[in-house]
Amino acid sequence: MTVRYGDVTALEHASLTLDPGCICGLVGMNGSGKSTLFKTIMGLVKPDAGSVRIHGTPPARARRNGEVAYVPQSEEVDWSFPVSVRDVVMMGRYGRMGFTRRPRKADHNAVDCALERVELTGFADRQIGRLSGGQKKRAFVARGIAQEASVLLLDEPFAGVDKRSEATITSQLRVLADDGCSVLVSTHDLQALPALADQAVLLMRRVLVHGHPSEVLRPEHLARAFGLDVMAAAAPAPAGGPRNGAGNA
Repeated sequence: MTVRYGDVTALEHASLTLDPGCICGLVGMNGSGKSTLFKTIMGLVKPDAGSVRIHGTPPARARRNGEVAYVPQSEEVDWSFPVSVRDVVMMGRYGRMGFTRRPRKADHNAVDCALERVELTGFADRQIGRLSGGQKKRAFVARGIAQEASVLLLDEPFAGVDKRSEATITSQLRVLADDGCSVLVSTHDLQALPALADQAVLLMRRVLVHGHPSEVLRPEHLARAFGLDVMAAAAPAPAGGPRNGAGNA
């Protein structure tokens, strides 16, 4: 698909297929089109060319059916909105409630289970903006868990989070993938990518490489997306000197 904002091309002939039961890491520098890719998959942005299908259906229908869940970047959320953590997680159940939007016992049970899985049960009645950065991310992951979506998109879920939240989110993504969910997660932490993801995608408006993380993280591929400085960072250090990894990009 191709997506343009006026004269700016955010995505150009970007093609990607997500496998069920797989965590796919999305890697690219700022401005490479990662957030646009997420929003287009969700149907929040209409492509200028090409199309998106989720289990054969358009994004809007898949979203209404609760088949796809989205964890946005923190900057996209109004943290002053007067809703509790439980309310946020319950939003993931809306597609299963029917026209009345009245939660049933099954919905309450799903929310309680999701909160327990991300270790936020004791914060359920707290206003969402009063959580720490890591807790906020966990709350939105809980919303995706409660939704029982078959596709989960996470835009920078590890940015600014504590180690406990990072470990909790990572473990829950693995559980979801093991249950058959397709997970697409963007990250700047190249060192953690092999432990996080089964596959990886290197994006620079186009999909440059899609494969095993070890293949995607080869210096020559990273150089195409991030510049030659990554090649230098990944090169072996002189004998007796320090060695620097690619690190965060």
